[in-house]
Order: sequence, then C-alpha cells, then structure tokens
Amino acid sequence: MPVYSLKNTTMTKEEIIERLKNIVKPFVNNQEAFDNLTEDTDFITDLQINSANLVDIVLDVEDAFGIDIDNLAMEKMISVKATIVIIETKLAEK
Repeated sequence: MPVYSLKNTTMTKEEIIERLKNIVKPFVNNQEAFDNLTEDTDFITDLQINSANLVDIVLDVEDAFGIDIDNLAMEKMISVKATIVIIETKLAEK
C-alpha cells in the first residue's frame, strides 16, 4: 500500500471514509453492513472484523495516512467515527 504525504493537505471526512473503506474491506465479514457503512458503523459488531484484524487495520491506517497511532488511540479505534476523529487529530498534529 503506498504512503501518501498529507502535509498541508486538508482531507474531507468523505475522503477519509473512502480511504478507510479501502483499508477495512479485506477484513469485513458482513458485506451488507460494509455496503451501508456510515460514521456510526462499528468494526467488530457491524462489520464483524475480529480483534486481531483491527491491529492490521491500525497499521494500514498509519501507512495510508502517514501518521503514528499510539496504544491509547488504537484502543479507541472501534468505530468509523472514532477512527475518523483519531485520523483528523493526528493529521492536524503534523
């Protein structure tokens, strides 16, 4: 997966969601929930992604957005909305 330089670039929430969808897609076990993904979608209960794959998703998010996610933030990344907030916060810190 290519690394994108996002310095001085503002991404819309929709752009973040689209990139996030590409990251989680290989791990999804509920295609219908994925097809109807919203900010309120939960990775574990809605998309049926197992916790081991959440680690892979976090690593892929770090690569795709060029950010570092600490353990505290990682533990909060259980929904699309929470992940967006973390990504936006980390991008703003760059």
